[in-house]
Amino acid sequence: MPPLFELRDVCFNYDDIPALRGLSLAIAQGERVALVGANGSGKSTLLRLLDALCFASQGSVNFDGHPLTAEYLADDQFAFAFRRRVALVFQNPDVQLFNPTVFDEVAFAPLQLQWPKEQVLARVSATLELMGIAHLRDRPPYRLSGGEKKRVALASVLVIDPDVLLLDEPTATLDPRSQSHVIDLIQEWKGSSKTVITATHQLEIVEDIADRVLVLEAGTVAASGTPAEILANHDLLLRANLVHAHRHSHGGVVHSHPHIHSHSKHEH
Repeated sequence: MPPLFELRDVCFNYDDIPALRGLSLAIAQGERVALVGANGSGKSTLLRLLDALCFASQGSVNFDGHPLTAEYLADDQFAFAFRRRVALVFQNPDVQLFNPTVFDEVAFAPLQLQWPKEQVLARVSATLELMGIAHLRDRPPYRLSGGEKKRVALASVLVIDPDVLLLDEPTATLDPRSQSHVIDLIQEWKGSSKTVITATHQLEIVEDIADRVLVLEAGTVAASGTPAEILANHDLLLRANLVHAHRHSHGGVVHSHPHIHSHSKHEH
């Protein structure tokens, strides 16, 4: 079976600043992939290309055998089918939420897909319950906490049950209980046909959310492997600035040990 996403020698610049440099990768349908890398490594840019919010300046990006180009997305039939199948949850929910109430926010995509009213009401209600935000249905999103906004943003995507979920730091700003809820959801999709691609700084969750980890460094794929393989490669993690080496003195001898920092437990 050909890959669902295939990228070859992809480059992308913000003005004159390169974000992706000759990046190549393939992702199969049903894979759960974690993208890890330091700030500026290209994780968010890669997700935006996979969602066809921007397009490669060089190289090729294919989805299900079709090129993801501005010309292809200008075809309404292709664009409609693509947007139905692929959905992105942004790291910052404020750029995603714009409706007057939480209910309207979650109902927006089904209404754009012209679902019957009864189906919209049932699906929105079920999704609000799933995300634990039914009590917020009549609240304006701008008056919610950061964690509540993140859950609404997730609900606004999950409501249409897309084939591909692109998640940019989905557990950021969430309290531990909400983080566990999101991780549990991703774990439930293991072995299904749903493809889940998650960008995260939190190395301690990759074994729960991914079957394969791609390490991004300076806009290209520096390594690919199972979570266990990547987490055991301390030299790679140090080079990619994903862990920090702390020095300790034992009996007058100074040792340097790599440490994985749990972002869910530390305030920065």
